Amino acid sequence: MDGLLKFITCGSVDDGKSTLIGHMLYDAKLLFTDQERALELDSRMGSREGKTDYSLLLDGLMAEREQGITIDVAYRYFTTEKRSFIVADTPGHEEYTRNMAVGASFADLAVILVDASRGILVQTKRHARICALMGIRHFIFAVNKMDLVRYSQNEYKKIEKAIRKLAIDLELCHVKVIPVSATEGDNITLRHSRMPWYRGKTLLEALETINIDEDACEQGFVMPVQRVCRPNHAFRGFQGQIETGSIQEGVEITVLPSGERAGVESILAAGQKATAVGKGQAVTVSLNREVDVSRGCVLVRDARLCVGTMFTASLLWMDDKELMQGGNFLLKLGTKMLPASVMDIKYRIDINTGEHLAASRLYKNEIAVCDIAAASPLVYNTFAMNKGLGSFILIDRITNMTSACGMIEHSLERAENIVWQKTDITRQIRAEKMGQEPVTVWFTGLSGSGKSALANEIEKKLSVMGKHTMLLDGDNIRMGLNKNLGFEPEDRIENIRRIAEVAKLMNDAGLIVLASFISPFESDRQDARRIIGEGNFIEVYVSTPLEVCERRDVKGLYQKAREGKIPNFTGISSPYEIPENAEIVIDTSNQALETSAELVIKALELHGGRAG
Repeated sequence: MDGLLKFITCGSVDDGKSTLIGHMLYDAKLLFTDQERALELDSRMGSREGKTDYSLLLDGLMAEREQGITIDVAYRYFTTEKRSFIVADTPGHEEYTRNMAVGASFADLAVILVDASRGILVQTKRHARICALMGIRHFIFAVNKMDLVRYSQNEYKKIEKAIRKLAIDLELCHVKVIPVSATEGDNITLRHSRMPWYRGKTLLEALETINIDEDACEQGFVMPVQRVCRPNHAFRGFQGQIETGSIQEGVEITVLPSGERAGVESILAAGQKATAVGKGQAVTVSLNREVDVSRGCVLVRDARLCVGTMFTASLLWMDDKELMQGGNFLLKLGTKMLPASVMDIKYRIDINTGEHLAASRLYKNEIAVCDIAAASPLVYNTFAMNKGLGSFILIDRITNMTSACGMIEHSLERAENIVWQKTDITRQIRAEKMGQEPVTVWFTGLSGSGKSALANEIEKKLSVMGKHTMLLDGDNIRMGLNKNLGFEPEDRIENIRRIAEVAKLMNDAGLIVLASFISPFESDRQDARRIIGEGNFIEVYVSTPLEVCERRDVKGLYQKAREGKIPNFTGISSPYEIPENAEIVIDTSNQALETSAELVIKALELHGGRAG
């Protein structure tokens, strides 16, 4: 028996994906008696006038059965005499493209259905491109509903020609085309006399005989560490699933990203000692000497992986919110999760033509090539060389929603050629010389809330106390360092990123930094906290109500914004996200400036004596 084949069925709405797989299971007699009986009973109330509706075997949700479409991904496990299979029946509707992408991420082969009466549609192209993006190299295009075109060979040839052209345009590998009728069962498991002109394999025969390992290019032993196991002081093992290659007792392995080497002392597989293990096995590996290994590290032997912080990747955006350049996320790659940002959207890919289009934002279901920067070094490879360490997801740091999936195209050389230069005069030495602990106090709130006045008052008091400070104000910074930035969301993101980096450098110089910026987005403030450092960041939310801010509007900005003369004005035409976990909240509408300043000074003194 050949190895396990994991495949996906996809295509446009109502192309017959669920019916195709259901009929295959039925004809191959892979159903239990009670399943067959339930299918017969359910079909009486189905949409085929009492005839057997094979899609009901896959469409399990009530909404799916009512609408006659697939919404969620349905997985089926089955075995024939020649092979074992896992099939993911995925939705065809554009709204559920993210569900289809999830199914494609696990598959080795894609069965893409094309309605013979409609030909190749936009969603067919989208699904084919996403499958290729997800690293699928084997494709079977099932030209379905041949019964609707009276089994015409000419109609089939037209569609086959279009499929071959699509395969060339998308650079698809290993493409087969099979004419079928999912409802009637033609060429699903058996050939039928109604298409005597077709002499190729049936769909099931093609699935049973295809060789998915013929073009494997993954090399060497690679095992991402998922867990450190230490049941007692005498044993320390590293657990994970082997991505590629094999390993034996006694050989030397390398731990990435540190580069330390050690020998394999013992191997446990399924709780039993083993002398050698291979790809796909979950194992515990213990080493012959103590090395620094934690979750997210990778054990390797004879494998060339990248260690760095920046790379270029193809990205499928799946969130309802648009992606903007500079957006901050949690990146999960292998067993490693860390903060990361989308530095640049290089171009968007037109789903129909494959054309590269300029873009500064991405919307749901769009595909683009982007530059990604991680907060610290991670171990990765190109997706073409290693699917496990070449694919990742981006997670929204506020909602924890999976916003995108990506495939690494190549590393960015600038990340490898730039190394942080260590200096003899450290941050600690500078701070001790100044007699203070550096910290950044980040003031956020609406325009006119009193941020700048409060920061200015606090700086005066700190100066009297003999402290060394620097006040960074939004307008002042935009007149110099950030002169080239506007007020679009992506510009606001970059504005705050630059300020955070400047504040960090000033903290390294030993200074207490007072940063006064509207900074309307929670994710940007969280990113600033990460850049500056959790222990060096105090957030002050100046919560003055909007109506009070408008009354104080000496510049007349609110009035202009309400008249439509200033676009993207926070509080009027652009949102302000209230801080969720600010260390200090101050409402200057009912509290004197002196009192508010003293409140922050006391908080600074409590914050590890940084100001005292």
